[in-house]
Amino acid sequence: MIALARKYRPRKFSELIVQDHVAAALRGAVAQGRTAHGYLFAGPRGVGKTTAARILAMALNCPNQQGGEPCGICDSCTRIWTGQANLDVVELDAASNRGVDDARDLRERAMYAASVEHGHKVYIVDEAHMLTREAWNALLKILEEPPPRVVFVFATTEPLKIAQTAAPILSRLQRFDFRRIGPHAIVERLQQVCATEKIAADEDALRLIARSADGGMRDALSLLDQVGSFGDGPISAERVRDVLGLIADDLYGETLRVVAERDAAAVFPLVDRLLEAGADLGEFVGGAGEVLRGVLLVRMGGQPEGLTEGLVQLVRAAAPRLPPADVVRLLALLADIEPQLRRSGNPRLVVELLLLRWAMMDRTVEIGEVLKALGKGVGSGGWDVGKPPVMRDSATASPTPHIPQPTPSVPHIPHPTPSVPAPADRPPERGALSLERLRSLWPSVVAHARVTSPMLGTLLGETAVVAAERGVVAVRVLDGNAGHATGIDHKRDALAKLVGEYLTEPVRIRVEGVGQATAGRGERPARLTTETANAERLKLLRGKDQTLGAAIDALDLELLE
Repeated sequence: MIALARKYRPRKFSELIVQDHVAAALRGAVAQGRTAHGYLFAGPRGVGKTTAARILAMALNCPNQQGGEPCGICDSCTRIWTGQANLDVVELDAASNRGVDDARDLRERAMYAASVEHGHKVYIVDEAHMLTREAWNALLKILEEPPPRVVFVFATTEPLKIAQTAAPILSRLQRFDFRRIGPHAIVERLQQVCATEKIAADEDALRLIARSADGGMRDALSLLDQVGSFGDGPISAERVRDVLGLIADDLYGETLRVVAERDAAAVFPLVDRLLEAGADLGEFVGGAGEVLRGVLLVRMGGQPEGLTEGLVQLVRAAAPRLPPADVVRLLALLADIEPQLRRSGNPRLVVELLLLRWAMMDRTVEIGEVLKALGKGVGSGGWDVGKPPVMRDSATASPTPHIPQPTPSVPHIPHPTPSVPAPADRPPERGALSLERLRSLWPSVVAHARVTSPMLGTLLGETAVVAAERGVVAVRVLDGNAGHATGIDHKRDALAKLVGEYLTEPVRIRVEGVGQATAGRGERPARLTTETANAERLKLLRGKDQTLGAAIDALDLELLE
């Protein structure tokens, strides 16, 4: 018996699945006699890298080659395809032939001509990223100036390692990147194999195999072989789950219910069921992400892919209860927590926390719907109690009436006078620059500064405006502290911008008292820091409140913010 992965290995470029860009380029190069002396095939495992290298070797040595395609049935093609001993085609495993001596031996053998006239010597080096730096250096010269009719093909799943180990090699090779094979293409290929082998298999079972193959056709055929030998009768989805240890659809359905209904208490029994079933929690988290992606596709008008028919029905049933914005937030949280799951020594706790955060996450509400609902409830005389605005809870999509108090019953609150600091988030009313107006607004400016810049607000706590004319505002520190004055002087631009929000014209700030304390001695004032500013502020507070001063002494308190 021959394994399915070997039996159904492609023999021609046209049989390569999804790798049309590689097949067309290699076929054209052979047909036109423009084959390069070195190739690098990079891509995930099981997508056809070594197979493409064998087909290239068959095409270069096939006596019946037509249009760049080998016949696949002659003696030369058969020996190459089956991996039998061949003088002109040599396959090496770089994992066990990775040293400089192996590279030198390969270089010496490559100097001999092919065994047949007009033939090519092809060296296929698999897992090429395992070669050492010294081995690459030994091959550098022959790859730059190879003998005639010698072709090197290096296959690797990690091209970045080659770039790090032997960057000069890359400029001497033609690189082809092989793509992952999608689930639809894998399912179609599995159906063809099942029809040829007369294997009865449900479509859901083939979808599960394709999803487990992770983009590799060789893995998919190996899994089909494994599941097919498990028992008699048609291959069902249940048998695939049993053999491969996959998670049942109803557990994913329960996950969707927990999230949609925000049933946090059901998280722990759900994780218990997963562990009792022997499920891999990493696989469960990845599958939950695929299910949520299916929900998002349904809400956006698309069709879920790679899911069984039963799971698709569960996704469609849960989709109306999960708005797209919420699903995006759930997936973003999943992306953040997946690295923790791989590193954690307690994956159960990580999964439980993820599910709890999913279940307890606040739901989003479209602001347009809120404004529309509010607009319907407002009349000329205030709220119409008979027609209250409707707020829709996106978690349940059920209307919840909201009845605010009518306007007449709310007492009128007068606008605060200029002497009362206005809230920092309220836009100030602009006016002309005058000393009287700026002095009345100064408490508001200080309050605004405490919100936008706590350091500046602290410095302005004991200041006053002493002059305001011709676009210049003079500020004086009341306690005469030169450090405070210097600190404010350093923040003149920020203070000017802040004061300008209350005026109709831009202003400049002049700080009085800067450098006065040190001018006579020629000393530079001490640099103001957050700690010194807080200490000065605490000193001022102690002077204003004796009780506070006693508490500071008794408890050894300090001002943090």
